[in-house]
Amino acid sequence: MEHVLTSPQPGHPGSQLPSPKSYATAVSLSAVFGFVGVQHFYLGRLGEGLFDVGLTIGWIWSLAAGEVFLAVVLILLDFAHSMTVTIMLLTGNFKDGEGHIVCYPGQKLTIHRG
Repeated sequence: MEHVLTSPQPGHPGSQLPSPKSYATAVSLSAVFGFVGVQHFYLGRLGEGLFDVGLTIGWIWSLAAGEVFLAVVLILLDFAHSMTVTIMLLTGNFKDGEGHIVCYPGQKLTIHRG
């Protein structure tokens, strides 16, 4: 059963709170700089941001070192991760570093009860 929360209640089991971070900013950063992970730093997800930076440095270093196969694998991983995050942001299914949903305009948050 699914219930729409008109005003999320902090501390209520299963409640989801909206992120104070800007949806438009997060989506824009993800679409333009997603391969570097800038959106993760903006959203307070340091570990995921460092992972993206590591992938980017890895494929650039691999290309420079002539390791074309490794570079292609890392580029594909970076692209897949960036697209997944961007799609999750666009659909309102991505959380910031505090666990709050980055909501698109007009998105209603729900609670699920079994």
